[in-house]
Amino acid sequence: MTKRERIKQSLLAHVPRGTINQFLSRDTTPISVLLLSCVVGVLAGLVGTLFELGVHFVTETRTEWLRDEIGSVLPLWLSAFLISALLAFIGYFLVHKFAPEAAGSGIPEIEGAMDNMRPVRWWRVLPVKFFGGLGALGSGMVLGREGPTVQMGGNLARMVTDIFRVKNDDSRHTLLASGAAGGLAAAFNAPLAGIMFVVEEMRPHFRYSLISIKAVLISAVTATLVFRYINGQSAVISIPQYGSPELNVLWLFLVLGALFGVFGVAFNKLVTVFQDLFVRIHKNDLKRFLFTGSIIGGCFGLLLLYVPELTGGGIGIIPDITNGSFSASVLVLLFIGRVLTTLICFGSGAPGGIFAPMLALGTSFGYAFGLTAKALFPELPIEPGVFAIAGMGALFSATVRAPITGILLVIEMTNNYHLILPLIITALGATVIAQAMGGQPIYSQLLHRTIKNEKLRQEDLPRKEN
Repeated sequence: MTKRERIKQSLLAHVPRGTINQFLSRDTTPISVLLLSCVVGVLAGLVGTLFELGVHFVTETRTEWLRDEIGSVLPLWLSAFLISALLAFIGYFLVHKFAPEAAGSGIPEIEGAMDNMRPVRWWRVLPVKFFGGLGALGSGMVLGREGPTVQMGGNLARMVTDIFRVKNDDSRHTLLASGAAGGLAAAFNAPLAGIMFVVEEMRPHFRYSLISIKAVLISAVTATLVFRYINGQSAVISIPQYGSPELNVLWLFLVLGALFGVFGVAFNKLVTVFQDLFVRIHKNDLKRFLFTGSIIGGCFGLLLLYVPELTGGGIGIIPDITNGSFSASVLVLLFIGRVLTTLICFGSGAPGGIFAPMLALGTSFGYAFGLTAKALFPELPIEPGVFAIAGMGALFSATVRAPITGILLVIEMTNNYHLILPLIITALGATVIAQAMGGQPIYSQLLHRTIKNEKLRQEDLPRKEN
């Protein structure tokens, strides 16, 4: 043995085995949590971006099948119905059969897990949410990808803590919140909104500390970097860039916010009404559940052919609205129609989110409000597109009850940083009115409903066994 080999062997003898694992398992070591939050952010960004690309792939492939393959064999309307019904069937089947907690948005599940009230079974939820979401969103249903990415981000965080055997409850909680932030940041290319969503919307569940805030920041930033490395740095929504409105127009934004405050309370109540309605229809029976879901998916396949404006998450229609492609009366009809389709899709229990549909609703009503205000007050320098953007943030604020998150989300998604003042005014009006009416934030409402139904189900089990 040479002298160099003896020195190397001596040094290795003084290094404990598994030093890296021991370092990472020391939950009281802040740097270990921050390093793991970076890992979580990378995974959340990668999975979230792949999910978006997958949705686009399924949608485009579906269109090509209709045009080139199936359309030449079957009538076009029948082909559209069958393909969308099959895609929806996949989503509903995976959820009901393997992971019921993957139904709907998934954000309430993460909030419940942060309070240790809901389990995080990542080995089931991750594949079900990913492939089930591809089916549901690819069928043309009015659902967003942000709910799935937030839930998958949280589940990826729990997977990381399990792999590295993180035992400390605060560290596991911090990484779970970091995964949620990374998931939202990756969904909309919006790191600030991802951070603020955890800090503001999840504030009843989030454990504030210097380490937890740093971890959330790191995860959101790394997830965004992954998203931009793959998809580029452009804003998610390509719309005109507007200047700040004149001061004598700002009062109209407060009126718009008040209107959205009233609607937001009603919308949140209707969500639970439709959820209860679908439960009464399928009664949690697998066959009835799949049949109902497949019919809904098939109907949206027909809508994709004849009224495509009423289908999809809604991000694609926002540029058309802000470019003035619709009149005020058509936008009101579009708003009403998309309210109904959003409630049907989200209330049915399909694996998909509600962020994007709400943004489209806010845009359509906001632009219609701007056109109406311009006709009523021709002396004012009114730009209807500004009201469309403000409407996006207002509806989000009224329903989710997170105005700062809504403001940041809209600014980052549209790259309209000059509109921060009208956005604040509109979001403030929506939030104040919604609170005054006693409305509950939608995700807290959904979480309470889930916990209540779970307790009732557990109480019914002994009765059925007897």
